[in-house]
Amino acid sequence: MPFGFKRLGIPAVVLVEPKVLEDGRGFFMETYKMPDFIAAGIEGNFVQENHSRSSKGVLRGLHYQHPPFAQGKLVRVVRGEVIDVAVDIRKGSPTWGKWVGVILSEENKRIIYVPESFAHGFCVLSDVAEVVYKTTNVYSPESEAGIIWNDEDLSIDWPVKEPIVSDRDRNLPSLKKADIRFYYTKEAR
Repeated sequence: MPFGFKRLGIPAVVLVEPKVLEDGRGFFMETYKMPDFIAAGIEGNFVQENHSRSSKGVLRGLHYQHPPFAQGKLVRVVRGEVIDVAVDIRKGSPTWGKWVGVILSEENKRIIYVPESFAHGFCVLSDVAEVVYKTTNVYSPESEAGIIWNDEDLSIDWPVKEPIVSDRDRNLPSLKKADIRFYYTKEAR
């Protein structure tokens, strides 16, 4: 199997470490292989891929989409470095309101799987970062939702204290005031 899979502090969030073959010409790696991902419990059918470019200090998030357009995300960085964060927003979950964060970079080539029932965001640590992510559902503007990046109850340890944030993200509600439509089930871990 060309991947290592590691469950993070919230077991539904998975860190994927691809096997990278490097030589004098460069490198090759698989970034997704459905049978391996299904065997690791990542069963999303990815239907859209997005690519963003951001400057140092830009923070995007914390975003999610309501069902039936909820999106699981498979996120990687192809240029630069970010801290990528997933927040459990499943009502009734033992880890509700908890977050996990990992450094994703072009050097470490790590990938993170963020399930549908999680809010997601990232902050750029390098001069420029390009993030590519697959989603399990298409973008639906009517289903967009989010949580303010600096929610005191979440206490996310962002490495940039005054990030560059869009007007939309600056006006998102706190977790307590957000419209959350996800519920924890033991089967979903």
